[in-house]
Amino acid sequence: MTSKFLNRSKTVVSQSVRSKILPKLGKKDLGDLIPKRGGTITPVIGARLLKILGWRTVGDIPNVSQAVVLALPHTSYLDGLYALPGLFAIDLKVSIMGKHTLFKIPVLAQILLWLGIIPINRGNKGSVLQASIDKFKTGEPLFLGLSPEGTRDYKKEWKTGFYYLAVGAGVPILPVALDYNTKEIRFMPLVYPTGDIEADLPKIYAQYQGVIPRHPERLSQPLQDVNKAED
Repeated sequence: MTSKFLNRSKTVVSQSVRSKILPKLGKKDLGDLIPKRGGTITPVIGARLLKILGWRTVGDIPNVSQAVVLALPHTSYLDGLYALPGLFAIDLKVSIMGKHTLFKIPVLAQILLWLGIIPINRGNKGSVLQASIDKFKTGEPLFLGLSPEGTRDYKKEWKTGFYYLAVGAGVPILPVALDYNTKEIRFMPLVYPTGDIEADLPKIYAQYQGVIPRHPERLSQPLQDVNKAED
């Protein structure tokens, strides 16, 4: 099953918009509104690590100050090994939510904050979505990273919280792909949610057409379906 899917995906890549070589994305390409880490040494280290690993960051990031960032596909613990140096190399700050209890240790809290992790109490039902919306409502620059698959294993459906977060906060969705076939961290066009999730989700799925994860057999069903549709 894995080899068949991998071969099919490679064929799809050659037939899709991925046949166009996307421009390499660097620190200098980030607009003034985009949230940045503000580092000087970190981008150099990130770029060197990325080069050693044989990966590169490509695409384009529109000059917006806020967005919900989708990190897909996520099928392996190793995904972060390539994603983090890619983000550091371009000095892009993407925040994620973390359990507030992790911040009780001062030294650890400082490290987590530096990494861009935002403390949140997951104990109260419904609080995560509202707390995330509230973070955007402050008006501060914020790229909030989420993985709608919710697991590294096969998933029949995506979790849709990311969509309602974007709608509630009034911010666009920025799809990012981790493609093991081309060894690219790929930033793709923004999707502005209309409130019609049935109409908008296919637009997001389509951008991941042809993307190959580390474990193709774990690829979520929506992304498998979008590849089948191109056969």
